[in-house]
Amino acid sequence: MHRALVMTVALASIAPLAACNEGPPLKAPSPDAPISTVRYQCQQNKTVVADYYDGKSGVAPDGRPIPGGRVVVQLSDGRKFNLPQTLSASGTRYADSSGAFVFWSKGDTAFIEEGANQTVTYRDCVTRR
Repeated sequence: MHRALVMTVALASIAPLAACNEGPPLKAPSPDAPISTVRYQCQQNKTVVADYYDGKSGVAPDGRPIPGGRVVVQLSDGRKFNLPQTLSASGTRYADSSGAFVFWSKGDTAFIEEGANQTVTYRDCVTRR
């Protein structure tokens, strides 16, 4: 009888530890929540706030990858753009459907091109820490 009691006490003390590993399942981030928000300081005292979102990538009929991410950029002049990620050779490129507004980021830097001539309107943007 003594052995059964010791075994019961031992099992009872292990059970709470096992329960620690069984918490609620981890939830995936909401698709409406950015995976990161970055604030950039640019030349001429301009600023950009970029909310980066993840998305499902795909493949075009010709085999090229189709990026699935997007960014919402808020400019210090009050404008706001929701841009899908597009293909780029280096860095990450986000552009509107006409290509008239393009936000580029690479590492801790970014810049914005606008208009038919792709004039750089926000230049030398660096992450504010």
